[in-house]
Amino acid sequence: MEPRTVLITGCSSGIGRCAAEMLKARGYRVFATARRTEDVQALRDAGFEAIQLDLNDSASIEAALEAVLAASDGKLYALFNNGAYGQPGAVEDLSRESLRAQFETNVFGTHELTARVIAVMRRQGEGRIVQNSSVLGFVAMKYRGAYNASKYALEGLTDTLRLELAGSGVHISLIEPGPILTRFRDNALRMYRQHIDVEASVHRETYRAMEQRLQTEGAAVPFTLGPEAVVAKLINALEAKRPRARYYVTFPTYLFAFLRHVLPQRALDAILSRT
Repeated sequence: MEPRTVLITGCSSGIGRCAAEMLKARGYRVFATARRTEDVQALRDAGFEAIQLDLNDSASIEAALEAVLAASDGKLYALFNNGAYGQPGAVEDLSRESLRAQFETNVFGTHELTARVIAVMRRQGEGRIVQNSSVLGFVAMKYRGAYNASKYALEGLTDTLRLELAGSGVHISLIEPGPILTRFRDNALRMYRQHIDVEASVHRETYRAMEQRLQTEGAAVPFTLGPEAVVAKLINALEAKRPRARYYVTFPTYLFAFLRHVLPQRALDAILSRT
């Protein structure tokens, strides 16, 4: 029996790299992608079938998927949409350019790849699509407005797709991790420095403290888990006969999902403001 093929975005480090390693060890044929050529080469050096894929570039998305399908005889069992980044900053400090950039990667590029993959999966009559979302896909936290909005949008598209894909043999699920030990903060710090004018902001004192947190080594918040915790949920979504619509990973995700349903908005806002 041929191994099932899976395409993963954002494999240079963290959750994507861990997913590639664990799924390959489990017998999947993994196509690992990354945006930068040096990261693609590092994946190849590690023994992966690696392909360059930039979610901000439609031509790159098309070429990457064509390369996967050419190598897999036109078959693709699963897509794990993991590639994303976070743009910190108060909403009033976000430029149109920075907000657009956040959506280009986290929403528009992910959507374009997903739509192309759905066409393949519909033809073959089966498939699994797993979206790596966030606890911030259903509750909002301060100074993460761009990221909150992009994950809310991803969840809205995914919930709609789940209804539209009913009966097609194609299943779509969301993973909502919460705090995971990755290089996410490194990338967030870089985008913060690129797009936020700290000295011109009324939030500059808060930003100073935020910079310290973003530069902290190791787990930044309690209940942080390793990326393998996310991959465990991914495996469930790929292999369950009836995959769930949503998979929570860390304690904060379970907690806020519960609180969102039982607390008045004012009370929930008070908790989120102190988090």
